[in-house]
Amino acid sequence: MLLIENIILAINSLLSNKMRALLTMLGIIIGIGSVIAIITVGDSLTLSVSENMQSMGANDVYVMLNSRKVSEEESSKIDGAKFGTISNDSMDLHESDYITDEMIKEMVDKFPNDIYAINAQYWAGRGTANLGNKSANITLYGNSVGYFVTNKLEMLGGKMFSESDYTEMKNVTIISDKVVKNLFDEDVNKALGKEIEVSVDGKMQAFTIIGVYKNQGMAMMGMNMSGDSSATDLYVPLKSAMNFTHETNGYTNFQIITTVGTDADILAKKVEAFFEPYYRANRNYEIEAITMGSMVTMLTDMLSTITLAISIVAGIALVVGGIGVMNIMLVSITERTREIGTRKALGATNASIRTQFIVEAMIICLIGGAIGVILGVGGGVLASNLLGYPAKPSISGIIVSLIFSMSIGVFFGYYPANKAAKMNPIDALRYE
Repeated sequence: MLLIENIILAINSLLSNKMRALLTMLGIIIGIGSVIAIITVGDSLTLSVSENMQSMGANDVYVMLNSRKVSEEESSKIDGAKFGTISNDSMDLHESDYITDEMIKEMVDKFPNDIYAINAQYWAGRGTANLGNKSANITLYGNSVGYFVTNKLEMLGGKMFSESDYTEMKNVTIISDKVVKNLFDEDVNKALGKEIEVSVDGKMQAFTIIGVYKNQGMAMMGMNMSGDSSATDLYVPLKSAMNFTHETNGYTNFQIITTVGTDADILAKKVEAFFEPYYRANRNYEIEAITMGSMVTMLTDMLSTITLAISIVAGIALVVGGIGVMNIMLVSITERTREIGTRKALGATNASIRTQFIVEAMIICLIGGAIGVILGVGGGVLASNLLGYPAKPSISGIIVSLIFSMSIGVFFGYYPANKAAKMNPIDALRYE
C-alpha cells in the first residue's frame, strides 16, 4: 500500500513540474532510444546477413589452400611463406602446392554418400567482350557444374553448359543481358549462337554464346570480385577458362555441395584428414576446410560485438541522464524541505522518506525509458527499412533497457533520497 502511495506522490510531483520533469527525462530518453535503435539495426543486419549466407550454402564445405601455421622460429626458415588464403594468381605457389583434379576425384570417390557436387570456380581476369566495333566490360570466370547448383542463374534465353561442353573444353559462353544490350542491341535471340571475341590481359579467344542470363550484380559467393561496377560476369566451362590463361597447375580452393542429411562439420574434418597425407611434406601450405555455419557464426559474433561496442558508447547518455536525475532530485528535496519536516514530525520514518524519493527517481527514469524505447524502436525500424534490411526489434534489449533505466533511478536517486531521510525535522520545519 505504501508503494502505491509513493508512486501516486511521485506522479503528482512530476505533473506539478511538467517541463522540468521532461527536461530531466531527456538524457534517459536519448540514451535508451539510441541504444534500442542501434540494437534494432544491428540485429536486423545480423539476421539479414546470416540468412543470406545460409541461403548460399548452409551445409556446404569450403576447402582452401592456406599458409601452414608454424611458430615464429620456424616461419623465419621458410622463404616466401605468406599467411592467409591464397588466390589463383599467387606468385609464390609451386606446381606441387596446388589441389589437383586427381585429388578431388579421389576425395569424391572416398565420400560418395556425402558429396553431391563440386563447385570449382576459376577467375581468369577482367577484360572486354567484343563484336566488331562494339564492346562490353566483363569478368571472365570458369565454372564447374557445381557452381550452378548453388548459384542459380535466371536464364533469359539459350541453355546451360552440357556435359560435353565440360569434357571437351569447348569455347562456349553464357553472357549477361548487359553484354547483350551493348553488343546486340538487347536482342537475346540475335545473340544466341554468335561468336564474340573475349580479350583479357592481352589474350584473345573467340567464344560462342549458348545462353543469356539476367544480371543481378552478383559474382562469386554473392560479391563482385572484379571491383568494376560496369563489368558483368562472363561464364565459360572451367577447363576452357584455365586453357585461356594457360593455367595447368590446379586449384587453390573449391566448394563441396553436400548431400541431404550430411553433417558438414564432420565432413570438413574428414576432408582435412583426407588431404593431410598430400600436404604432410609441404612446409609452406596446408588444406583447411570450413563450413558456412562456422563462417556465419564468426560474422554474426563480429557484428554483435560491433553493435555492443556502439551501444555502450550510446549508453554514456544514460549516465549523463542519471546525473541529471540526481541533480533535479537534490533541487526537489531542497524545495520540499518543509514537506519532509512535516512528514517526519507526523511520524514518517527515515526509510519511508528514503523510499518516497527513490520511487520518484525510478518513476522519472521508467517514464523516460518507456519514451526512449518507443522512439528507439521507431528509429531502428525506419533505419533498417532505409538500409533495406527487415526490421527486428529486440524484445530482450527492450526489457533490459527498461530494467537498466530503473536501476539508474535507484543508483542516482539514492543519494538525494538518503539526504532527505537524514534531515532533522525541527531544522526542516524552520526552513524558509
